[in-house]
Amino acid sequence: MKPLKSSEIRGNWATLLLPIRPDQSIDFDLLGAEIDHFGAVKVDGVYSNGTAGEFFTQTEAEFDQVNQVLAEKCERLKLPFQVGASHMSAQLSLERLKRARALKPSGFQIALPDWFPPTMDDIHRFLDVMAAAADPIPLILYNPPHAKRRLVPAEWVEVVQRHPYLAGIKVAGGDGEWYGAMRPVLEKISVFIPGHNLATGLSRGAKGAYSNVACLSPWGAQKWYELCLRNPSEGLKLEQKINTFIFGEVMPLVTVKKLPNMSADKALAVAGGWLPGFTSRVRWPYESATEAETTRIGSTARTALPELFDTQGGATGREKR
Repeated sequence: MKPLKSSEIRGNWATLLLPIRPDQSIDFDLLGAEIDHFGAVKVDGVYSNGTAGEFFTQTEAEFDQVNQVLAEKCERLKLPFQVGASHMSAQLSLERLKRARALKPSGFQIALPDWFPPTMDDIHRFLDVMAAAADPIPLILYNPPHAKRRLVPAEWVEVVQRHPYLAGIKVAGGDGEWYGAMRPVLEKISVFIPGHNLATGLSRGAKGAYSNVACLSPWGAQKWYELCLRNPSEGLKLEQKINTFIFGEVMPLVTVKKLPNMSADKALAVAGGWLPGFTSRVRWPYESATEAETTRIGSTARTALPELFDTQGGATGREKR
């Protein structure tokens, strides 16, 4: 796969969720079926080892096998893919990136070192070494809300000016003031925001989402992105409905029950029903959403968001399975 330029990193990218068996091993057959589904519904790209990919639970051998499956499938499907080489340890992140470079991904997602909060000088040293190891494959910096160092717009401007090989960032986004302060960054590289805020983000200069909506319905998330391009006002209307659903039905798993984010993402995938055999199970020691919770979320989603489901019974829809 050819490395992507910043201008080519856009759209609806699906996260590679980690299928976990009862014995805590990874179901690699189901992982492959998941990628096949992404190819069938023609998402803009796939990325591995984000939070929902539970990269922090994987052994090095598992990391290599997950990304080997991803690369082989995506090359066959001609589907752009990014390898998540993040780790709390900068040393392990670098070694993961070096090994995965041979897979020729479209880009590498990395996160900042996360045991002690890094200074700006630490961040610059980290990015310089990672970029040199990745060259010519571009970097996408993932800075989640729970990061030890969450960068503010002025710091993002500094990072982007200092590191021209940085092609994109994955961030939580913000309000109108945040987007205004991020204008120099938005004009220079690809900025991705949370999936449920896709329409607003696109209207303010973001290029797409590494999408939690695609966890619920890869087909529906792709159709929504295309709607946002074709008819932005209708895209914003659908965003309002999606946010009502997400914050009413899904976020309480995190904010009230205190489940980790990957449990909510996996609950969405089970609720969506697009990958037969997939469960909401996350890896020890974290807690998973229950069957009752995923059933409730799925029922509500089909009532509240019929636009995200293929009700015609096509090859991408749950109804045909």
